[in-house]
Amino acid sequence: MKDIAPLPSARLDVKDLRVVLALASAGTTAQAASLLHLTQPAVSRALLVVEEKLETRLFDRTPRGLLPTAAGKQLITGASRLLVELGDLEQCVRAPTSLPMRLRLVCGCYTAYHWLPSTLLTLRQSVPGLEIELAVEHTKDPIPALVEGDIDVALVTTSTIPREKLGSRALFTDELVFVVAATHPLARKKTLTRADLLAHTLLSSPTPEREGHWFMNNVFGRERPRLRLERLPLTEAILDMTRAGLGIAILSEWISAPHLRGGGLVARRLDSGPLQRTWSIAYRRQVEAPALRLASALERLAPTRLAVG
Repeated sequence: MKDIAPLPSARLDVKDLRVVLALASAGTTAQAASLLHLTQPAVSRALLVVEEKLETRLFDRTPRGLLPTAAGKQLITGASRLLVELGDLEQCVRAPTSLPMRLRLVCGCYTAYHWLPSTLLTLRQSVPGLEIELAVEHTKDPIPALVEGDIDVALVTTSTIPREKLGSRALFTDELVFVVAATHPLARKKTLTRADLLAHTLLSSPTPEREGHWFMNNVFGRERPRLRLERLPLTEAILDMTRAGLGIAILSEWISAPHLRGGGLVARRLDSGPLQRTWSIAYRRQVEAPALRLASALERLAPTRLAVG
């Protein structure tokens, strides 16, 4: 038998990676402790140990919870991939002739359907043996459908996930941007203010109520001003009205990006900073292994972020 080449010595182990992923998913040490079945002090100490091993900070401690730093995001992505590959290896050793797994998938926000169907074609190659079926009919209310077993996996943004019933993991972020015609007076501004939003008509697609609450909370805080809001079912109609200078479109960067390249429209942020949403994968625990394989693949295939400004 040939000698095995020396392997690099890693400072982290599987327990370290699971702690980091739990913190990324939960957002607080208290909720991560519940996921890991540990005490909150134990999770806090574990995080400090990981950061000491790597000699870098992985999370910023903020009033809203733990937010991954650039190094943290890199570790989260890599850790997810490593743990999924380890699970795949174990599965192949235990059951090398296992049957293909089919998952029923829904997105809790229609914006993902602008890139997900084409991504599914790539998934067939990157995740062999995993078949994905879209269940668009559950888009408006995916969590109850998950709990009832009508679907297996959901990609969600603002939905509340009952962690005692479902598994979940944070994936990536996208950004809501404010699009105006290049000839609009607001196009001359580098950023927009809340007063700008109140002074003009806002154009949006129909969204679930939870999305509306999320937007108001993140833009206006506790205030609840009366907005001039028009909801249009077609993205093309929103963009046409925006080009005509009839309002400010509120769109995901994924939708607006291809329309900005042709000129005539510009995207702006609020002066308070990017309006980002965290996407998570929620899944029935009975399909945890294939769901995490899917999550690892989606992290690599998510659309490229848009440069705004």
